[in-house]
Amino acid sequence: MDLVQVRIDGIDIRVEKGTTVLNAAKKAGILIPTLCAWHEAGHLPGACRVCVVEVVGMRTLVASCVFPVEDGMIIHTTTERVRRARRMNVELLLANHPAECTLCVRNGSCELQSLAERMGLRTVRFPVPEQRVAEAIDESSPAIVRDSRKCIACNRCVTVCESIQTTAVLSPVFRGPNLRIGTAFNLPLIRTNCVMCGQCVMVCPVGALYEKDDIAAVWQALHDPSKHVVVQEAPAIRASLGEAFGMPPGSLVTGKMIAALRRLGFAKVFDTNFAADLTIIEEGNEFLKRVREGGPLPMITSCSPGWIKFCEHFYPDLLDHLSTCKSPQQMFGALAKTYYAKTAGIDPSQIVVVSIMPCTAKKYEARRSEMADSGFRDVDFVLTTRELARMIKEAGIDFCNLPDETYDPPMGEYTGAATIFGTTGGVMEAALRTVYAVVTGENLPSLDITPVRGLDGVKEATVQVGELGNVRVAVAHGLGNARKLLDLIRKGEARYHFIEIMCCPGGCIAGGGQPIPTTNEIRRLRAEALYRDDAQVQRHRQSHENPSIKRLYETFLKEPLGHVSHELLHTEYVPRGSTLPHAISGSATEETS
Repeated sequence: MDLVQVRIDGIDIRVEKGTTVLNAAKKAGILIPTLCAWHEAGHLPGACRVCVVEVVGMRTLVASCVFPVEDGMIIHTTTERVRRARRMNVELLLANHPAECTLCVRNGSCELQSLAERMGLRTVRFPVPEQRVAEAIDESSPAIVRDSRKCIACNRCVTVCESIQTTAVLSPVFRGPNLRIGTAFNLPLIRTNCVMCGQCVMVCPVGALYEKDDIAAVWQALHDPSKHVVVQEAPAIRASLGEAFGMPPGSLVTGKMIAALRRLGFAKVFDTNFAADLTIIEEGNEFLKRVREGGPLPMITSCSPGWIKFCEHFYPDLLDHLSTCKSPQQMFGALAKTYYAKTAGIDPSQIVVVSIMPCTAKKYEARRSEMADSGFRDVDFVLTTRELARMIKEAGIDFCNLPDETYDPPMGEYTGAATIFGTTGGVMEAALRTVYAVVTGENLPSLDITPVRGLDGVKEATVQVGELGNVRVAVAHGLGNARKLLDLIRKGEARYHFIEIMCCPGGCIAGGGQPIPTTNEIRRLRAEALYRDDAQVQRHRQSHENPSIKRLYETFLKEPLGHVSHELLHTEYVPRGSTLPHAISGSATEETS
């Protein structure tokens, strides 16, 4: 390692050559403010100029997020010149930003707001330009809202969309004072290749991007005495919801979450994990059928709606490799309107299914036209983790001091295999546990398949599965990593039998609807919480062991991949070219690539 010696604010440190001033200062315990940089960016634009510092011997101030250190460099981060430049840059951003802080979805968590407070700004000397006040808000997407009036052109969303998710939906347009972040031809989001993953929302420092809010509709349903409102929560929620109430990342709050949902007025509190176990039974048997009888291999998981839409847009020729299984969210909704309605003796037209999801793309998935095989829409409303936290706060519920409560039957029982669905590698690990047991009649020697765990972009494993021999699997999270595997399949070079793909980096624990911020360390802590939940000895750890799933097949579905399962739990996908009929209900009539 080639090290260099630098001095920052009188502190001598040695860092690797090529390190940016920003990261070198961080190593010295000096936190330089920034808006355009965030720790996981593939590249930094140096756009906001808030992180400027003074380097001895240089005429101008430099952006610390992109400027590399050199041996012997002397840097000052808080000179009068630096402080005045930073304050001016932030003041100019505020002058170009609507003063709607008390009404903004990011009030209290806005980085621009925090930076203004940090710098002691109390006045803005410049008026907000009229054209910014009049800019339209794009609400065409069922998942994400773009409020261009609040955009500070930091380019974070561009970086994550281009470099990490590789969809390139957002990019800078125009120049100079007219610079904006927008879509090609200024199309609304619903008519672009946006997969609605919400990773742009996660990195936006202000309220220029946020989830479509469905809280009012859910409150209306809860207050309607003619409606029977049930709720399901994705596994990742229990490992992240506590953060919205000041609890440390990785806090497992399952019992308190259930208690809070009951206090909000839900008639039944069920669990998406129940349907995750069901997904493993259907998906595992589908995989075995393809291997034994012939079918497109590698088979690829279909739990992540952002990944599905990505494949529909960018790899439509590979759609037959996807499992036909609906996601656990949609399986749950279909069963709530059929199996649960029949068991409870309730008219399915009166049942309202609400999902609590870590994912903005789930809002889109719930509105896909094919997700209504029971004769009713599978899922009526989807709330993100952030939306649920806002509802709990609005209701005045003291979340941290709630007692732990348990799920309702018959759709609340789950296994450890289901709970790890929330992290990258979890679906594959759960599937292999059950596939091995079905083929061999025995359990895996170790249920912990560690090679598919962790935050490496692409992970591989080989498992000896009885008569099937060596089953080769791969796991990718983040759509840029997914491309690597999909390109291999296109070239005929993929040597895998089974692939798991999750749209968001880290999987659902870092979905676009999760608490902000989400860093790699937070991803790690949330994943550890789910693995702890899986390892609890009082619950089964394999999906096929779930007693409630066994009863479901005995009394309703009859058999995996059977007629009822095919009608309710499986689906088809839509190749999306440059101009195709719009695939969800909404105002737009077509989508373009």
